[in-house]
Amino acid sequence: MKKSVAKNYIYNLIYQILIIIMPIITTPYISRVLGAGNIGIFSYTISISAYFILFGSLGIALYGQRQIAYEQNDKKKYSITFWEIVILRIITMSISLLLFYFTFALGNNDYNTYYKILILEIIGNCIDISWFFQGMEEFKKTVIRNTLVKVISIICIFTFVKTRSDLPIYFAIYVLSILIGNISLWLYLPKFLSKIKIKELKIFRHLKPTIALFIPQIAIQVYTLLDKTMIGTIVPDISEVGYYEQSQKIVKILLTIVTSLGTVMLPRIANTFASGEKEKVNKYMHKSFNLVFLLAFPIIFGIIAVSDKFIPIFFGQGYEKVSILVKVISLIILLIGLSNVTGTQYLLPTKRQKEYTTSVICGAIINFTMNLMLIGRFGAIGASIGTVIAELTVTSMQIYFVRKDFDIKNILKMSRKYVISSLIMYAVCLIIGIFKVNNLISVILQVLCGILTYGIVLIILKDEFVYEILDKLKEKNVIKTIREKKENV
Repeated sequence: MKKSVAKNYIYNLIYQILIIIMPIITTPYISRVLGAGNIGIFSYTISISAYFILFGSLGIALYGQRQIAYEQNDKKKYSITFWEIVILRIITMSISLLLFYFTFALGNNDYNTYYKILILEIIGNCIDISWFFQGMEEFKKTVIRNTLVKVISIICIFTFVKTRSDLPIYFAIYVLSILIGNISLWLYLPKFLSKIKIKELKIFRHLKPTIALFIPQIAIQVYTLLDKTMIGTIVPDISEVGYYEQSQKIVKILLTIVTSLGTVMLPRIANTFASGEKEKVNKYMHKSFNLVFLLAFPIIFGIIAVSDKFIPIFFGQGYEKVSILVKVISLIILLIGLSNVTGTQYLLPTKRQKEYTTSVICGAIINFTMNLMLIGRFGAIGASIGTVIAELTVTSMQIYFVRKDFDIKNILKMSRKYVISSLIMYAVCLIIGIFKVNNLISVILQVLCGILTYGIVLIILKDEFVYEILDKLKEKNVIKTIREKKENV
């Protein structure tokens, strides 16, 4: 039975937002309690373990999700695939764990205690099977589990981390939340899997395709780490890294709203593609493009309109430069949104990872080159420009790769009404911003009036996608009313 894409999107969106919001809740408290030195130890040691987890995981999670999606209608087949991938992951992660243990956890070094605690983090990732439930489109289970674990870990942080000497406790909360969370998912397994024989397993048939997906993941890591490293290395003022980091936090929160659909649609499109339903794949893709345009344009124009007043409220005084960075880098919300559709939702599920990998690697090269050219002269602004150009490269290449599969001109035409509505919304926000009122009140009014204006203009322009959403909401309300009447009778 097909799961609701809309529900899965909402479940995944809630969790992705939680991942971003959690550090915003805990960071001010932890920074004050543990101090900059301890935070530095935590960040540094976690970054070391992250490399071992990355190399131990290969591309298994993404590959596993896609492969299970292909086979989700055949219980026997996906049961065999599940155990093959689990065993392969245990083997590769065990090798990585041994290397981590002998390189960092064993012997005398300043952070020996923390490296030993982080062994549990690697073990937790070793038994992670969230990819299986994502492939089965059972997002509710992973989101509820992860949300519960995150909330409990936040409570534990505020309860048990009280002084600078509590750094080991902070490490323990971090690793146990990962370990216990991943163990809990195994409790759901029995009802999904059928019994198999060990002789049926062919573990290493999955090695080559996982490595193929591993290469773009390394390139993506370049995106997330390289900018900050290069700013810190090239620019004398280390605060530039801080400005860039804060602008990234804002954009990532907004980007999550647009890209969460990718995680949900990958297994759906993979399963539909495996069933040979090409027309259905095209239908899903067009709706995905439509949703990206619907969300990305107002978010970009909206954040540009309110950033000058919003940034000081959110981060405090001294972060005014973040407003400029947010305005520049906000363009990636549209670009990554589109590449999420062409790459994550289409190229990967349809086994065209070679083209996906090519685009991501080219983006990483462009990013590095632009950083070298621009950071020395413009600092964090240069890195932001470089990121936008790199993302434009990735998106352009992926659109070129899928040009024969979709009517690109027709897809781009879909954006016209959203651009017009966003521009009118932007004008309304600017007019409201002129009035001299409290910044917080001004931002709230700009956001509320902006959303209202955007929606009204789209209704006036008779946007088909918006009307389709409204019709579905009406239909659900009618069904709900009928059910309530029956229950009352």
